[in-house]
Amino acid sequence: MNRSPAAVIVRALLEAGEAFVSGAELARELGTSRVTVWQHMERLRDQGFEFEAVRSRGYRLVAKPATLNALLIEARLPAPGCRVIVLDTIDSTNDEAMRLLTEGEPAPFVVIARQQTKGRGRLGRPWLSAPNGNLYLSFGLRPAVSPAEMPMITPWIGVNLSELLVRYARVASQIKWPNDLQIGERKLGGILTEARLDADLIRDLVIGCGLNLRTPPEGWPDDLADKVTALDAHTGQPVDANHFAAAVIGRVLTAYDGLRRGQHHTRLEALWREHDALRDREITLLHGRAPVRGRAVGIDRDGSLLLQRDGAAQPEHFRAGEVTLAHR
Repeated sequence: MNRSPAAVIVRALLEAGEAFVSGAELARELGTSRVTVWQHMERLRDQGFEFEAVRSRGYRLVAKPATLNALLIEARLPAPGCRVIVLDTIDSTNDEAMRLLTEGEPAPFVVIARQQTKGRGRLGRPWLSAPNGNLYLSFGLRPAVSPAEMPMITPWIGVNLSELLVRYARVASQIKWPNDLQIGERKLGGILTEARLDADLIRDLVIGCGLNLRTPPEGWPDDLADKVTALDAHTGQPVDANHFAAAVIGRVLTAYDGLRRGQHHTRLEALWREHDALRDREITLLHGRAPVRGRAVGIDRDGSLLLQRDGAAQPEHFRAGEVTLAHR
């Protein structure tokens, strides 16, 4: 899948910065006429792009849409090949991605919404998804890998996103097992992975990510104020949602390619050590009916939590559970 003609134009204008890009140059790159380029430019104006056009010099981008825009995101992706779908409101981006996979939409693709009416996290918990400039997106994928890989997908995506946050925003991002992205003790985002499995492979895979980019002007609700954070509180400036969305998509697709090539088997444990929010901390793990207390000592190569109980010779492996910091 190549970039759409409109995305090619937007990418060229973004790369040019303050310089002009000639209509003839755009026409050559697209293999079309200058009239067709002009027609694309007019449709871009309808989406909120503004251009300066000067005879014999070409076009220069002077304003971009302020909200999430599929073309801005597609144009900034490192490589073409992933359809970007931006919706104003949807029940859940995960649900929409799974519906599209069921209907035969070519993968990979990503669904992004400005608002979710039924956003959810792990264990079916509601995810606050107001139209406030935060990022709610879900990838539709068909990996055709063994179901045995399923427990490793969420931690693998998590460490890759945590590393992206460190490099992109220069924040001390960590991941709390199994799926929470944190800065300090506060939650920045989460990952929700869902799949349809056949006996011998993962057929349809959805990787959902919710990331808080902007602190609400009115502040967080009282029940969340000491538990969550947003990226702008740590960067000291507003976050360009389109630019950041492209960075997230690029990193997740790279991680997904690594997953299909088996990189997670050799790199997951080391990356987890770098970003582990729980390592060497006393925790309580709700696993089944009885809570289990001990010291978190990382994860194993299959993504299971390693918990060292007092007096035990070896840590125990837990594939699922709910973690809280222990108070002794």
